[in-house]
Amino acid sequence: MINKNINNLIKELSSLDISGMTRKDFLLTWEQSDDAVSAVFKTAEILRLLRRENISPRIFDSGLAVSVFRDNSTRTRFSYASAANLLGLTVQDLDEKKSQIAHGETVRETSCMISFLTEAIGIRDDMYIGEGHRYMKEVADSLDQDFEAGLLPSRPAMVNLQCDLDHPTQSMADMLHLINHFGGVENLKGKKIVMSWAYSPSYGKPLSVPQGVISLMSRFGMDVTLAHPPGYSLVPEVLDKADMFCRQSGAVFTRTESMEQAFEGADIVYPKSWAPFSVMQKRTELLKDGDSAGLVQLEKDCLRQNAEYMNWECTEELMKKTRNGSALYMHCLPADITDVSCSHGEVAASVFDRYRKLTYEEAGYKPYIIAAMILLAKLKDPASSLNSIIKRAPKRKIF
Repeated sequence: MINKNINNLIKELSSLDISGMTRKDFLLTWEQSDDAVSAVFKTAEILRLLRRENISPRIFDSGLAVSVFRDNSTRTRFSYASAANLLGLTVQDLDEKKSQIAHGETVRETSCMISFLTEAIGIRDDMYIGEGHRYMKEVADSLDQDFEAGLLPSRPAMVNLQCDLDHPTQSMADMLHLINHFGGVENLKGKKIVMSWAYSPSYGKPLSVPQGVISLMSRFGMDVTLAHPPGYSLVPEVLDKADMFCRQSGAVFTRTESMEQAFEGADIVYPKSWAPFSVMQKRTELLKDGDSAGLVQLEKDCLRQNAEYMNWECTEELMKKTRNGSALYMHCLPADITDVSCSHGEVAASVFDRYRKLTYEEAGYKPYIIAAMILLAKLKDPASSLNSIIKRAPKRKIF
């Protein structure tokens, strides 16, 4: 007997206008319509429930899912591989150092060469301000040209696995975690979520996680508070998006330079380190110039600046300031845990340990979010296709 929630979710999915998702990429959440965002959540939940029912949702019997990681990754790398496998695709990682890119191969040529029998491409390019999203757009434009020219049998679906502006697979996994934790998206309206900078002994962490969180949660009527020390602001374009979405949803977007003030009465807290926007801009310029001495000095300056705000830590005392002292703690992981992964970090060990299971559950939604993004880009009528899968109910083979 199929879980009735699956059938209900498929009916809800069929009522959404997602015509604009076919053969399109998922790069920035704020470029997606409300129906498209909702469709990803519903499809991800359907896939998650099918997995629980031991039903295989393989929509492909062959094909590649190419991954391009220009930065280190654990959760997103394995989430992408899991998502591809769930749908029936084989993952092939593009190691640029082992490719002809090192010999001057152009983005246009690489995009075509890796895509002849490829159904999905996932890219992480998050370290350089003004570069990651631009690179993804260049790949997307190349895929469009090659598909229209008849060089590719199908247009691969491209998924942003983190760029300099947004981390959509992370923020949407975070959001699905909230939807399930609070018992439905309708229960999120009016909740206060705090995206706060927190101290880290490391340098150069991307801005895309906090930017992804504030620009997505603000669409659902949640009161968003952004907290950071002086000089640790985010990309202005994204701040404007968060403010606009809050006004449209009837919520409030607040900015403060006090972590204590931000935690007051919060329902959800997300303490996470990131580098100042100005530092990331300078870092990009130094990298382009090949200025290794400048990069070393910049890192020293940034770490010295971070050290001025070591008190920006998610402690038990701060958690007591939240609503009833029991706000939901969130993190994209890995967290810098005081006296565990570092001598002083983003979160006290006792706080993290109490929420460890929940943060792992939060991470567990990401494979389904990625699979949903791919599926919705490849299928013109995903609801009918999912219904067909249920009618066949192909069981996953377990030996």
